[in-house]
This record gives sequence, structure tokens and C-alpha cells, in this order.
Amino acid sequence: MAYSLVRRFDDFHARLGIGRPILADRLQKLVDNFVLTKMAYQTNPLRHEYRLTQKGLDLYPVIMAIVHWGDVHMAGKKGRPVLHHHTVCDHGFDPVMVCSHCASPLLPREVTIEAGPGAPASGRAKAPAP
Repeated sequence: MAYSLVRRFDDFHARLGIGRPILADRLQKLVDNFVLTKMAYQTNPLRHEYRLTQKGLDLYPVIMAIVHWGDVHMAGKKGRPVLHHHTVCDHGFDPVMVCSHCASPLLPREVTIEAGPGAPASGRAKAPAP
């Protein structure tokens, strides 16, 4: 079963099952923080739908990482509640982080951190990853 896009207030409300005032407040916060943008889809009466901005789209890997963690550690005996399908290769997949240079999977013990150009001078010493 494929899920349809949820962009309209009433669809969010039906899908999430939270109170309308709470939903309105949360959607407004996402708009105020440029994660979503409101676009009119009807003028009489005026109605809007919510679309992801580039800032919102950039959250995709973060959300997928959280979903994967939940699939691995929290799914019940029946298995994952949602499966992800890559339309390009036509296969199901697990989201994994890979190095942008060599495409090897990124494992926590194989990564170190160092201060970048925006770090304060006092934090410029190399430090191991946590």
C-alpha cells in the first residue's frame, strides 16, 4: 500500500489525530522556521496546503535515520510498520549513512571530528568522535 502525500490541514488532522489548535500551532511553527511554506490551493474560501521548503527537504536524512533506528530497535514481532522503496532501482532499502567521498558505510568508531572554520579558536584541537 502506497501512502499519499499529506499537505492539507484536514489531511494532517485525520492522519495525526491531534487537536486542531495544537496542529495549527505546530504547522505555524514549521512555517515560521521555514521548514514548510503555505500555498493557496483554493481562493473561495481561502485554503492552503503545506509544502516542504529546501530546509524541510534537508531534514529527510535525519528523519530516515530516526525511522531506521525505530525499525531496528522498536518494531514489534510483526515487523516494520512502513517499508521504504527506492523507485530508481525498484528495491526496498534500509537507510544507511555513507561517506560522500568513497561511499563506504560510516561506522561510529571509524569517524573522527575536527574543528571547522566556524569554530572558536579555543576549540580547534582535533578531538575523537564520541
